[in-house]
Amino acid sequence: MFRSHTCGQLRIEQVGSQVTLAGWVQRTRKLGGMTFVDLRDRYGLTQLAFDEAVNKELSDKAQKLGREYVVQVIGTVAERSSKNAKMPTGDIEIIVSELIILNVSETPPFTIEDETDGGDELRMKYRYLDLRRNAVRKNLELRNRLCFETRNYLIQKDFIETETPVLIKSTPEGARDFVVPSRMNQGEFYALPQSPQVFKQLLMVAGFDRYFQIVKCFRDEDLRADRQPEFTQIDCEMAFIEQEDILNTFEGLVKAIFKNVKGIEFSADFPRMSYADAMEFYGSDKPDIRFDMRFVDLSAIAKNRDFGVFNDAEYIGAICAENCATYTRKELDGLTEFVKRPQIGAKGLVYVRYEADGILKSSVDKFYNQDDLKVWAEKLGAKPGDLILVLSGEKDKTLKHLGELRLEMGSRMGLRNKDVFKPLWVIDFPLLEWDEDHQRFSAMHHPFTAPKPEDIGLLETNPAAVRANAYDLVINGVELGGGSIRIYDKDLQALMFKTLGFTKEKAEYQFGFLMNAFKFGAPPHGGIAFGLDRFVSLLAGLDSIRDCIAFPKNNSGRDVMIDAPSLIDDEQLKELNLIVNLPK
Repeated sequence: MFRSHTCGQLRIEQVGSQVTLAGWVQRTRKLGGMTFVDLRDRYGLTQLAFDEAVNKELSDKAQKLGREYVVQVIGTVAERSSKNAKMPTGDIEIIVSELIILNVSETPPFTIEDETDGGDELRMKYRYLDLRRNAVRKNLELRNRLCFETRNYLIQKDFIETETPVLIKSTPEGARDFVVPSRMNQGEFYALPQSPQVFKQLLMVAGFDRYFQIVKCFRDEDLRADRQPEFTQIDCEMAFIEQEDILNTFEGLVKAIFKNVKGIEFSADFPRMSYADAMEFYGSDKPDIRFDMRFVDLSAIAKNRDFGVFNDAEYIGAICAENCATYTRKELDGLTEFVKRPQIGAKGLVYVRYEADGILKSSVDKFYNQDDLKVWAEKLGAKPGDLILVLSGEKDKTLKHLGELRLEMGSRMGLRNKDVFKPLWVIDFPLLEWDEDHQRFSAMHHPFTAPKPEDIGLLETNPAAVRANAYDLVINGVELGGGSIRIYDKDLQALMFKTLGFTKEKAEYQFGFLMNAFKFGAPPHGGIAFGLDRFVSLLAGLDSIRDCIAFPKNNSGRDVMIDAPSLIDDEQLKELNLIVNLPK
């Protein structure tokens, strides 16, 4: 072995021991006749000491070490005269008797420290160097721990970890597939799975009543902070269950992960909220409930004045920001500009400041008197010192705009603490949503989601009113996971395909294998999938999932380290019978 101990292992109890360490040179410092080197590996840092009065040749050799040189040292553990309480190994140092340079290094393109000087793109290009940084390594260690706890919990619950294929059939519903040409089957293509959905259902038909896998999934979609073209799911399915069984089982998983990974215990059951209430009171199907600030509908009391903006609005909604009546005109103008940003799209903002003396001052004083505004304040439960913010317009759009404003105020008021976790089940989603582009209904989740039993009769008479037997787990405004009870009856599945506009031929072509399987005794079943990358980033307090993935893509879907995607040569194209015809 190149080492007897790691660089994070030695303590004061080992003083006097002869040890061998190996790692990378973090930094070198010369102080008088002494040279100190910080040696780093995955486990930590250890200080090496070289005294030129004892061995000048060895000390001179140490002074020539560059950053990121790979070295091996042999020496004796000694107590440090000036201890460093910030380092776990800060009570000791190694008095080096032998130094072996295993490999030299060029000067790295950025400093490999927690607070680095490297920008995102540069660090992604040299990701193998970025991974040496303590901050990034900790994220991957957290990811490893989360995977371990997941497997441990599910295997104790009799789940079987089962792999499903990566090369599958394309079913272009929802996000775009990544497609893979087949050399052996000319002119035909595989797709990379967006999820193992049909395979886990087939495993239920096969009698594997408790399945899971930690699996790669692929979606060809525009990227943002919580999206990557390839991502990882904790994918699970159970047979002979109802929705309550799924929620209880996987609430238990999440509680176990928080307890064993973060030391956080949830004693109470996770609250539940209907999709309708989430949209009505938070403007989002993934509400952040770390703070309240629920919407209040002012439509009935704010109309029928001379203010045309409100009179013409389908919906008038408001939030109350506690203790924010001191906002200046500049700050209020900034909020107005925020809601008018293209990515939000509101037309304007009305405010009411509830002054400490009980006077209400608003941007619509011309149209509403003190008595009117006090009725608003009472409806919102506002008190002196609070700020009321009001948006109006088409209801669905205004709810979303108000949701963005609520989150912005939560951030400005310091109510979105990343060390506080508030889980929530959102249930009773709509089964279908109207697709304006294709003038038909599409599945809000996927075509195999079961409707609520009491709503099945509405599929042919009022599809928009049908609720899904579906559920999402939301924590701090992040959709951590989601799933549904599945359709297992072939006749109901056929009706679902018909409602979605599938012809019998199209349904047979895309999903015939699943429909055939249902003919052979499919059990009642359902499942859930958690975004592993999102889960890790949530626990780590990250703003992007990129920093908890070993080798992520950038916002253009490129791996700048290996320069992928890339062109392939003409011989490969010829083998696949493909012609690349790019637009000019």
